[in-house]
Amino acid sequence: MKAADVRGQLVEAITNDDAEAQIKLVEQFSTSTNTLVVQTLTAWRQGAVYLYDAGGDKKIPFLADSTTDADGKMRGLQLSDGQPVKDASGKVVMFLSSDLTAADTTSKLRRAIRATLDLLALSNPNPNIRRDAAAKLGLEQNAAYLEGFRLHLETEKNPEAQKALQEAIAITELASNQRAVQLAAIKKLDGLRSVMGLDDIVKLETASRGKAPELAAAAAQARKDIQQHINFSNFLGTLFHGLSLSSVLLIAAIGLAITFGLMGIINMAHGEMIAIGAYTSYVVQNIFGTGFSFSVNLPFSFFGHPLGFGLSIPGMNATGWFYESYFLFVLPLSFIMAALAGLLLERTVIRFLYRRPLESLLATWGVSLVMQQLFRMVFGANNVQVSSPRWLLGHFDINDVSFGYNRVFVILFAVIIVFGTWLLLTKTPLGLLIRAVMQNRDMASCMGVRTARVNMMTFAFGSGLAGLAGAFLSQIGNVGPSLGQSYIVDSFMTVVVGGVGSIVGTVCASVGIGTSDQVLQQVTGSPVTGKIVVLICIILFLQWKPGGLFSVRSRSLD
Repeated sequence: MKAADVRGQLVEAITNDDAEAQIKLVEQFSTSTNTLVVQTLTAWRQGAVYLYDAGGDKKIPFLADSTTDADGKMRGLQLSDGQPVKDASGKVVMFLSSDLTAADTTSKLRRAIRATLDLLALSNPNPNIRRDAAAKLGLEQNAAYLEGFRLHLETEKNPEAQKALQEAIAITELASNQRAVQLAAIKKLDGLRSVMGLDDIVKLETASRGKAPELAAAAAQARKDIQQHINFSNFLGTLFHGLSLSSVLLIAAIGLAITFGLMGIINMAHGEMIAIGAYTSYVVQNIFGTGFSFSVNLPFSFFGHPLGFGLSIPGMNATGWFYESYFLFVLPLSFIMAALAGLLLERTVIRFLYRRPLESLLATWGVSLVMQQLFRMVFGANNVQVSSPRWLLGHFDINDVSFGYNRVFVILFAVIIVFGTWLLLTKTPLGLLIRAVMQNRDMASCMGVRTARVNMMTFAFGSGLAGLAGAFLSQIGNVGPSLGQSYIVDSFMTVVVGGVGSIVGTVCASVGIGTSDQVLQQVTGSPVTGKIVVLICIILFLQWKPGGLFSVRSRSLD
């Protein structure tokens, strides 16, 4: 409908003297997509549409302009064309608030306006808003909305909005006085597996017992079917959450599998490499925004003068797409920062502890405590806020199972990382050297392989993968000084269960441990109980297969 036609209908509805005719005219706007309709009807319902007496029986409806002059007077904008109200001589009329005369409304007319405004949300260009509006209006079980639901259903193209409209119609019909209509609505909701209609079906089942056996039986069957659908959807959702956590665990554990399998080093500071990646996300986000600064006061002084240092990095104050792209910069930077930290750790501590696993365990545990304290001194003891970019926010639903964009991104990126690691180990000269040293360090050294350099690069690569895991964790969890400690034990369990040094085993173990942990937490109703059951299963499995799922046999490991 043209804008001029819409304006003409609005003027006719407001100036009509017949109350019933006004209601019918208002109801005609229920399928309109013109924003002026929403603005005008809202103002009319609130008493903000005014009438100007142009002489005789002519009334000009208008909206008051929000700006006023020095005398507190305002213009009136005509609904017919949007132009200022003018008198017979063509001069713009200025109004005081006390001079305004609101267009009359009755309680019945206001209810009709409200119903039309509610139905107008079903014409919103955004399909998510249309879907949510249909769900909201359906729960009201207002029979006056049925015709509007059916009209919108005929033109609706979005599948989710279509389903919401079908549910809204059926839920509304549950409140009908006709049992045939109610029975058809129950079967419709059962076929749609409508979670939204479950409560109303339960109420109808309770009310029908002893009065309408056929209706009660149909409602009971629908309740069972929908409840089974909910349980299955929750199970699939739990598996998805477990798979996303498994992906993070896999990225963290795959580097540990390489370094542990190659060097025999038990690196208890691997969790802090995860935290470095997460804090890198926090710092980069702030640099893209308002900036980042910190100060550290050391717990001792020099000749009575307290010692400390600080750093301030100005922010870009970026907005729009450039700020939203900050996470694309986080990915390489988190890998680089964690790899540099791993390189420093290997050169200063670990290279002196090869073939001494117990000493390496104690030394790296001490390093992890020092790094945790550094995190507290620089970033504070509380968790820091890392916001996801808009393109990682939101979700999409498939059969009532919600899939978050951030978790889908983590899963897909984990697949890419595993594939890239496999290519590195099997298709590159560095991978050949890593495998040679892993199989027989002494023989590789005799053949001219610089084992110290291979150790250094491998350890840095494994630490960088842990940093990537931390970057992903910043999008789905909290970032704090003890972040790494929550995953270091699970990472070691994954490496041991999968088989030390086996990439395939690490992948299988991470998926198994992550998903089973989430499922058992739901089944047992307690996160602690779920983890205990997983740990018991791992212990029993290792009693059966001490080498893990895929044990790597070599001269150095035998």
